[in-house]
Amino acid sequence: MGDVAKDLTAGTVGGAAQLIVGHPFDTIKVKLQSQPPPLPGQPLRYSGAMDAVRQTLAAEGPRGLYKGMGAPLATVAAFNAVLFTVRGQMEALVRSEPGAPLSVNQQVVCGAGAGVAVSFLACPTELIKCRLQAQSALAGSGSAAVAIKYGGPIDVARHVVQSAGVTGLFKGLVPTLAREVPGNAVMFGVYEAIKQVLAGGQDTSILGRGSLMLAGGLAGGSFWLSVYPTDVVKSVIQVDEYKNPKYSGSFDAIRKILASEGVKGLYKGFGPAMARSVPANAACFLAYEMTRASLG
Repeated sequence: MGDVAKDLTAGTVGGAAQLIVGHPFDTIKVKLQSQPPPLPGQPLRYSGAMDAVRQTLAAEGPRGLYKGMGAPLATVAAFNAVLFTVRGQMEALVRSEPGAPLSVNQQVVCGAGAGVAVSFLACPTELIKCRLQAQSALAGSGSAAVAIKYGGPIDVARHVVQSAGVTGLFKGLVPTLAREVPGNAVMFGVYEAIKQVLAGGQDTSILGRGSLMLAGGLAGGSFWLSVYPTDVVKSVIQVDEYKNPKYSGSFDAIRKILASEGVKGLYKGFGPAMARSVPANAACFLAYEMTRASLG
């Protein structure tokens, strides 16, 4: 198999592993991010991550934790295939000679390039996912947007296209790029750095499964540590109304979140995001590396 085919296959397997492990955490993250500020004297709908889990299970059962998984499951193959394939092709471009190991800085550049490519796939996918995940958190807020109860991913896409055309599916593209480009630069740089530390040099082919999971888990955590407020902005913009939107753009969203909730408003759902990122990315990178190795 050619390198592109290997990266496509291994990226698909890695993405599936990441989604299965991480989606329930992601659901709770989006619910916490998108819940509206309470009325004066009223408590938040969810007091924290565990309360969001409890209310979700009580109202919707375990299936509620996997709400919105249809959209990313349908595209997870394409998303991770693009991410790892573009990264692989950029590795070939920056490598000094065929087969030469890459430095951490070179992996940062490759990760940033891959982040640009996947943003255009991630934006519509996550818009659909977020609107499905957030509708129960937004229910009762008086928002016209959440009066619509979506029947599934296709139904969300249909409503969005009817309201704003096909370009409506790319609402939140700017914060998506602002998340994916630096986030993937950091993630792949950290992944390579930790692998080289564990291997005692640039030849990381000797590492076992445990080391790959450790490097992948910490790399995933570094992604969210570096860009989490941007993800909050992306989520609130993507669940916002198309007619009479609350936010006019990313900077307006930041300003209004800071005004109403302070800095902590930009870190809503941070706990579930970090709890998800470590095991989900450990599974993703291990599945990717093992599949890639098995293909020769």
